[in-house]
Amino acid sequence: MNAPLYSIPGSAAPTAAAPAPPAEPARTVAAVLAQSQVESVMDELDRDLIGLAPVKSRIRDIAALLVIDKLRAQHGLAAHAPSLHMCFTGNPGTGKTTVALRMAQILHRLGYVRKGHVVSVTRDDLVGQYIGHTAPKTKEVLKKAMGGVLFIDEAYYLYRPENERDYGQEAIEILLQVMENNRDDLVVILAGYKDRMDTFFQSNPGMSSRIAHHLDFPDYSTPELLQISDRMLEATHYRFGAEARVAFDSYLQRRIAQPHFANARSVRNALDRARLRQASRLYADRDSPLSAEDLSTIAASDILASRVFANTERDAP
Repeated sequence: MNAPLYSIPGSAAPTAAAPAPPAEPARTVAAVLAQSQVESVMDELDRDLIGLAPVKSRIRDIAALLVIDKLRAQHGLAAHAPSLHMCFTGNPGTGKTTVALRMAQILHRLGYVRKGHVVSVTRDDLVGQYIGHTAPKTKEVLKKAMGGVLFIDEAYYLYRPENERDYGQEAIEILLQVMENNRDDLVVILAGYKDRMDTFFQSNPGMSSRIAHHLDFPDYSTPELLQISDRMLEATHYRFGAEARVAFDSYLQRRIAQPHFANARSVRNALDRARLRQASRLYADRDSPLSAEDLSTIAASDILASRVFANTERDAP
């Protein structure tokens, strides 16, 4: 037994507490959910993310599979850990990283990964620029991710067949080996545009065969983006003033039609610019007393000043 970190001179050593009896193995779905508290993570997912109904439904299906698998294991019916590597496809700003974080929590609470952390990387974190550089980089990332989830964004950039001297294939081969041999201690999630990920899998059948779950993240509708904007403003103690929400609805309809729209990410950028315009508007009238309502209200003029309304043919600033 290790010695205590500190003791009081002259005091008797504390009596060791009797070990707690082992927890009774869960025999029902309800018992597994109560012990793991995994439902609270799924409830947070429903509450924190607008829309994404098919994604949320699939996450619940995966959670159900894992719960039943735990019950099967107690009866000797599960011979090995299920394959949990995943692919998240969709446009930017559709919540892929957020869902990966929630998925890691679910896996951790159900005992499928030791730590439940997420290591998020891109090609640059895995692939070196000269011979002998890629393997150490990739292995170091994998070492950090062990016990949790490795999230590889824009994973299709790992494979560049047009460049004969590219070292991405070396990173892929190391990933394939670890995904197969360490699937009880690491879950890999590949993410990116659907069409590019489809091409990537066609070129790398070994990687495709190791991905058990494919989740497609749809773009948000305009009403969903408005709900997201309300939540973003509320989180920073702002709100839309009279007619401002209508103006932002009009902004979104124009912005969605332009190139490089990134769903929730573009909403956040647009609100940041609206806050800048609000600040400039209030700053210009230096002598007027400002109330809390003045300081927290985005006016319609703060939205309508965007170049989106001046010229729909060019990108938003």
